[in-house]
Amino acid sequence: MRFLRTLSGLTLLALLAGCGGAAGAGSPATTPHFVEPNATPQFGAPSAAATTGASAAPAPTTGTTTETTGETTGGATSAAPTPAEKTEVKYVFPVDASNVDFHTTHSKYPATDLFVDCGERFVATTSGVILEISLEDEYVKGKPDGPKNGGLSVSLLGDDGVRYYGSHLSKVQSGIEAGVRVEAGRLLGRTGKTGNANDVCHVHYGISPPCAKTGDWKVRRGVIWPATFLKSWRKGGQKSPVATVEAWEKKNDCKA
Repeated sequence: MRFLRTLSGLTLLALLAGCGGAAGAGSPATTPHFVEPNATPQFGAPSAAATTGASAAPAPTTGTTTETTGETTGGATSAAPTPAEKTEVKYVFPVDASNVDFHTTHSKYPATDLFVDCGERFVATTSGVILEISLEDEYVKGKPDGPKNGGLSVSLLGDDGVRYYGSHLSKVQSGIEAGVRVEAGRLLGRTGKTGNANDVCHVHYGISPPCAKTGDWKVRRGVIWPATFLKSWRKGGQKSPVATVEAWEKKNDCKA
């Protein structure tokens, strides 16, 4: 069943109270507490903290790990090639579909949910290296918050030094694993409702600094508001989250 854009944001968010929420928050009878974005303008002119400049990413390290069961495992892979020279970073909207809707807020912490039919293409926001994937849905309703909330997921370290995370996928694309280099728009997986998705097809989308790179799920799930960047990318714009992510990291020292 397609989710029409005419649905109110509050109705959609009420459905997704469990997305990254506290234990039991997925119950339709629970009224979620929403955090309002107040540091980053959503649809106005770009602020000084959200410029379009992008910085070069650090060279990917060897021995990146793969998250397959909600816990980080030690899967060693070869280092991805480092670009020979600095190139301009390209951004694309992370879901390759025409019927995507999203809200400017999210329950409990900064992130967003991209509402779309199951089975649509979830793609790389920008070029970079895969940090973590989860291939199994081991979420159990009522359990405390943790990395299993996301079900099937992919985490990407962009060449701009920013981490991009998508979860609740129905499938992770074959060949997508830790250490693999991808370009902007590369197919990473298919949209779904695994994990704590409250049985609603969507992608949980988070933007964060790489911090520990793997295992730091509280940061990975999202620390800045994505909506202003998503709106730009959907129109073909190139608004960069680099400055906003760097400011958060400096202020919070990677503590979410």
